[in-house]
Order: sequence, then C-alpha cells, then structure tokens
Amino acid sequence: MKIVTDCAADLLQSEVEELGITEAPLFIQFPEGEVNAKDISADDFYNRLEAMRPVIPTTAQPSSGLFEELYRKLAETSKDIFSIHISSGLSGTLNSAQVGGEQARDAANVSFWDTMTLSGGERFQVLAAALGQKAGWTMEKIQERMTEIRANTEVIYTLETLEYLARGGRIGRVQAMMGSLLKLKPVIHVSHEDGKYSTVSKARTIPTALESITDHVLGIYAKTPLWVTVLHGRFQQGAEMLSDMVEERLNVAKLEINRISPVLGVHTGPGIVGLAAVPMNLMEDLL
Repeated sequence: MKIVTDCAADLLQSEVEELGITEAPLFIQFPEGEVNAKDISADDFYNRLEAMRPVIPTTAQPSSGLFEELYRKLAETSKDIFSIHISSGLSGTLNSAQVGGEQARDAANVSFWDTMTLSGGERFQVLAAALGQKAGWTMEKIQERMTEIRANTEVIYTLETLEYLARGGRIGRVQAMMGSLLKLKPVIHVSHEDGKYSTVSKARTIPTALESITDHVLGIYAKTPLWVTVLHGRFQQGAEMLSDMVEERLNVAKLEINRISPVLGVHTGPGIVGLAAVPMNLMEDLL
C-alpha cells in the first residue's frame, strides 16, 4: 500500500524518505508565479512575504487532475493507496483528492482519510499510518489507531500580529485594527467538532499567550505522558519559550521544535508559534 499526504502535514524530509510517503504539493501563488511550497525554504518565503507588503500571496490546493496523475503513477507499483489529508474544514484538498481518485479508479484503489487537523496534528496520523503499515498492521487496525489519534490530538497556536490574517481577508480589517490597538494575541486551536479554527482566548503579550496555550493543554491531558511538537514560522525565541513552559508544566515524553510549512504561514506571518500534542501511548508502540 502506498501512502499519500500533502505538505501541510509538516513531515520531516527524513520521514518522507525513510517511510516512502508521497506528498502532494500545495502551492503559493506570488505575483511573479506559482511555487510548490516544498520548493521554497521557510526563511526565503518569509523574506518574500515581508518584502511584498501590503500585498499577500494566495495559496492553492492540488487539482483533481494532479491527484489522478499521482494515483495512476503510484498504481504502477501498488494499486492500493491510502490518501491522508489536511482537515476538510480548512481546505478543499481532500475533495480534490477524492475527485482525482474517482477519475483514476480504473487503475487505483484509493482510500481517503480526513485528519480533521493540520501541521503537527496531521503528521501524527500520517506517521501512524506509515509506521503501522511497516509493522504489518491491517488497514482496519491502522484506521482504528488513527481514529484514536485524531480524537486525542490538540493543535493550538498564537500569533505575534493579526496583520497577515487581515491582509489575507481571514478576519475583518476593523477587527484586526482593534486587536492591533489593544495588542491582542489570539490563542487559536483546531476544533475536534468540525476541524476548523476556534479562538480559545486572547492575551496582551506573547508570554501570556504561551502560558494560555500551556494551561489549555494541561487542562486536557493533566499528567498524561505526551509527544509534543512545538511549531513556529520564524520565531525561534517564541518556540524556545513555549518549549520551556511545556517541559516545566507538562509530562513530556518526547519534545521537538519544527518549522511550519510556508503554505501555512501565508495567512499567519512569521510570528506564529504553537504546538501539536498527542498522548505518547498512542504512538510509542509504532516507533
């Protein structure tokens, strides 16, 4: 079985290579042309993003035709394909994949999975599928575990500024202006109910917002051993601050600091910092 995902999963390149995962591209559309988000480094992207002010690039999901072509190519090696994607509440990528799968059904047998999340949360589910397959698990057992991971993963973040959300039309300019005047830092998580963003709280400073993130995660998991992935755009200081808080207050079994994909940074800017957390017992038997 071949495993397909998209680059919003923020997989490490080593994981993609070692586990044989295929990543469908997500695109960033600059005025001078379209770029595959995998083909631009985070730092190059943020340099371009900041240089473009007040214009903002747009993002685009893969077309159904791209997915069809991808599935047909993979089917030359294995007809069974498992396609795992960013929340359908945040992107039309899964829908494109399903249409592409229907177009390729004479060649490929494609199963689909809505992670109902993104970034580090999506990554945990993709890793479970790939590692489960490597361990010889049945598809039923893999999906049972992915269901548990999906229900028990928390993805939460804050932003240094609301400017990029406003520029991208994701929040109203008046709302952004009021937030900027009050220096508000929203704390946002991905809701388990619909896989969309939901505001947890607002803070006046980044340290307070990071405390709020830590409080929120502690309230969910208490002292459960966790795998925590701290994620940021270009905000190493914030990532290190959050890592210190998490290590001090949570029961951390595994901690890492990773960068988010540029395609996710289009509407947040470089000052995004947050985390993805999952109970370690849902992952450790796969590692």
